[in-house]
Amino acid sequence: MPGRVKKRSPLKAPERPYIALGLEGSANKLGAGIIKHSPDGSTHVLSNVRHTYITPPGEGFLPRDTAQHHREWALTVINDALKKAGVSLHDIDCICFTKGPGMGAPLVSVALVARTLSLLYNKPLVGVNHCVGHIEMGRQVTGAQNPVVLYVSGGNTQVIAYSQQCYRIFGETLDIAVGNCLDRFARVINLSNDPSPGYNIEQEAKKGKRLLPLPYTTKGMDISLSGILTSTEAYTTDKRFRPNGPSPEDGEDIITPQDLCFSLQEHVFAMLVEITERAMAHIGSKEVLIVGGVGCNERLQEMMGVMARERGGNVFATDERFCIDNGIMIAQAGLLSYRMGYETPLAKSTCTQR
Repeated sequence: MPGRVKKRSPLKAPERPYIALGLEGSANKLGAGIIKHSPDGSTHVLSNVRHTYITPPGEGFLPRDTAQHHREWALTVINDALKKAGVSLHDIDCICFTKGPGMGAPLVSVALVARTLSLLYNKPLVGVNHCVGHIEMGRQVTGAQNPVVLYVSGGNTQVIAYSQQCYRIFGETLDIAVGNCLDRFARVINLSNDPSPGYNIEQEAKKGKRLLPLPYTTKGMDISLSGILTSTEAYTTDKRFRPNGPSPEDGEDIITPQDLCFSLQEHVFAMLVEITERAMAHIGSKEVLIVGGVGCNERLQEMMGVMARERGGNVFATDERFCIDNGIMIAQAGLLSYRMGYETPLAKSTCTQR
């Protein structure tokens, strides 16, 4: 049987260097990144600057306050990115911005900055899908060819694969995102939001000693997370719960915040591994690419790695520079679009939350 013929990419090699500025602000991270595509086919990250809006422990971030943060920091972050890259806005080929999905007010604030720069410097605009930005940067950094993508962040939980020139969703959360689930529990037990609640849950989970029973809800290719969050919260009102850890007079049958973080993580990540494996079996892929902020979690990477190796495959993941929302991923996806002839007219440079 003849070998499968590799399809030629519709993206032609650049005849000159292309440089793009990417602006991201769909949630509480404001990012500006500058990327360069060279004629030899190489890609260079020239700069990747980010500033995070951090709220006090026990609080989330509201759209209005987050948008205000982005407006206050936009010039500083963009100038810092240009300085680190050693380029000026005159050298940029296109200005890429997050069109959505995300929180309305922060998205609009960053889109306004992108439009203004586009008009001031007469540069084309390219609107980018936030999810595609994560995937394209993950593929670029890891070298994954045609992976099943697990996209896990504060606002999104999806299993995605590429088919017929389009990223298609195979499975997703039916209610809240995994990052939102972890963040909300972090608020219940009053964990710090610095550097992020999810990171602090991961550190607390490493100290957990008990795996407590919790709901495990996979429905075909989809999962549900609101029930497990409610059940984990319910343990904090149990008479065995010790918010400050065990005391000398306590027996064995106590529950600590660390036990709850550990149990929540183990159950939720097992659900994610299951639906990802189902997608791998469905499309016959040997590669898994984890993207999104929760993709930084080393325990999730470890569990996914065990599954992938059992199937004779590989897991690909990036570190916090590229997992957490950033401007460089918007620049990468936007520049690929621009090189394919895509631009966003000013009249169409609106944002969508979905």
